[in-house]
Amino acid sequence: MNEPSTFTTALVNETATADLMADLALLVGPGDVITLSGDLGAGKTAAARAMIRYLAGDDTIEVPSPTFTLAQHYDLPPYPLLHADLYRISGPGELEEIGLAPLPEATVVLIEWPERAAGALPADRIDIAFSHRPALGSAARAAEITGYGKAAAQVARLAALRQFLEDAGYLDAKRQRMAGDASTRSYARLIRGDTSFILMNAPKRPDGPAIHDGKSYSAAVHLAEDVKPFVAIARGLRDQGFSAPAIHHADLELGFLITEDFGSAGFVEGTPPAPIARRYEAATDMLAALHGRTLPEILSVAPHIPYAIPIFDTEAMLVEVGLMLDWYLPDRDIEPGDLRAEFMAMWRGLLEKANAAPRTWVLRDFHSPNLIWLEQRHDIKQVGVIDFQDTVLGPSTYDLVSLLQDARVNVPEPLELALLARYVKARLGSGSPFDPAGFAELYAIMSAQRNTRLLGTFARLNRRDGKPHYLRHQPRIWTYLTRSLAHPSLGEARAWYQAHVPPPAA
Repeated sequence: MNEPSTFTTALVNETATADLMADLALLVGPGDVITLSGDLGAGKTAAARAMIRYLAGDDTIEVPSPTFTLAQHYDLPPYPLLHADLYRISGPGELEEIGLAPLPEATVVLIEWPERAAGALPADRIDIAFSHRPALGSAARAAEITGYGKAAAQVARLAALRQFLEDAGYLDAKRQRMAGDASTRSYARLIRGDTSFILMNAPKRPDGPAIHDGKSYSAAVHLAEDVKPFVAIARGLRDQGFSAPAIHHADLELGFLITEDFGSAGFVEGTPPAPIARRYEAATDMLAALHGRTLPEILSVAPHIPYAIPIFDTEAMLVEVGLMLDWYLPDRDIEPGDLRAEFMAMWRGLLEKANAAPRTWVLRDFHSPNLIWLEQRHDIKQVGVIDFQDTVLGPSTYDLVSLLQDARVNVPEPLELALLARYVKARLGSGSPFDPAGFAELYAIMSAQRNTRLLGTFARLNRRDGKPHYLRHQPRIWTYLTRSLAHPSLGEARAWYQAHVPPPAA
C-alpha cells in the first residue's frame, strides 16, 4: 500500500482556487475520485464548479450545487464527470440510490461532504480539505490535498507541478484547457495579459511488459520515454531554421515544460475537415527542405547532455506492423495463429528496402493535428511543428506518408498525387542525388507499413484503453492501405492481405 502524499497551499481568492483545480485536472483521468471537504462556505462547490468549467472549456457553463439533486452528471470533452453532494444523505447505505455504489466506470467523480459516507469511499482517491484563512483576506482559503493509494503519486506530482509553476513565475497565470492526444501527455495554455504559453505535462512513460526480446513496446519501437527527446529535437529543428516551439522553462526529470505558443491556426478547415491546399504545399516544401540536408545524428538536450537519435530499423518497423496481428485481427474475430510467421517473413523482405535507404530525421507524427500555421512568418517557417519527440533516423518517405495520408482527415487522391509531384520536383531541383522511381516504391512500402500499424494501434486504443472514437478512422486508413498495396512491388503483400485481412467494420 502506498503511503499517503500530502501538501498544503494557500488560496488567496477564488481565482487561485480555480487555478489549483485546473492544475489537478491536468493530472487526473477517468476512474479518479476527488473528495472536497470543509465547513459551509469553505469553497467546496466553488472548487468543483471551477474544475467543471475548466474541463468544459467554458467559464459561463451553469454548474449548480447538487445539494438537492444529490448528483449531477456532465458529459465533458475529455471524459464524463459526476459531481455529488452527500450533505443530505444519512449514511453509506444511500450511495447506491444516487449512483455512487458502485462508482461509475470511466468517469471522474467529485464528491462534496465525503464524511457522510465514511468507510465507503475507495482506497485510491484524492482528498481536498478547504478551510478559511481570514488572516490572508476574507476570500482566502487553505487547501490540504492528500492522495491515498495510487492517487498518492498524482498528489506528489501536483505538488511538484505547482512548485515548477511558482519557480518559473507562472503560478498566477490563467489556465485554459487544451485537447490532449493518444499519449500520456496533457497540456494547458498559460495566459498572462495578451501573451500565452503552453504548459506540457509529460510524465515518464511506463516501461510496460517486456514482450519484444526483453523490451517493452515503447522501447522496441523507440518512442520517447521522457521529455528529453522533445527538448533536443525542438532545438535541432530551430537550429536548422524550422519552426519548433522555443522552450522557456523545463524540468527534464519530472517532465514539465513551458514553451512558446504557436496558436491554433490549423491545416484543415470545414466540416468534415479537409486539407487547406496552400498549407499542405508549405508542409510538403518543408519536408523536401529537411530531407535535402545532411543532418546531425546526435543533438544536445542541454549543456553536456547529448541525445542520440535512435535508428528506425527493420526490427522496430516489424514490431509496429505486428500490431495488426496482436490487435486488429482479433478485433475482427480472427486469431492469427500460423499466419504470424509468413506475415513477418513477408514484411521483413519489404522492410529491408526501407532499411537500406538513406536515413534522415523522421519526425513520425507529421500530420495535420500536429501542424500549426504561422501566418506572420515566411515560406517554410510558416509550418509550425509541435509533436516530434518520437523522432528517429529512417526513410524520408515516412513523414510524407504521414502528411499526405492523414489518418484523421481525408486527403483526396488527386491532392496527394499533386503534392507527391511537388515534393519530387523540389528534391530533383536541390542538386543532391534523388531517385524518383525508388522513392515511389519506398513511399508505397512505408504507406503500407504505417497504415498496417495504424489499424492495429486504433484497435488497441479501443480494446485496451477504452477509446472507441479512434475506430471511426479505420475505414480511411483501409483506403490508404489499399491504395499503397496497388504498387507492383507489393504484389505478394496485396495477395496476402486480400486472403487474410478483412476490412474494418463500416
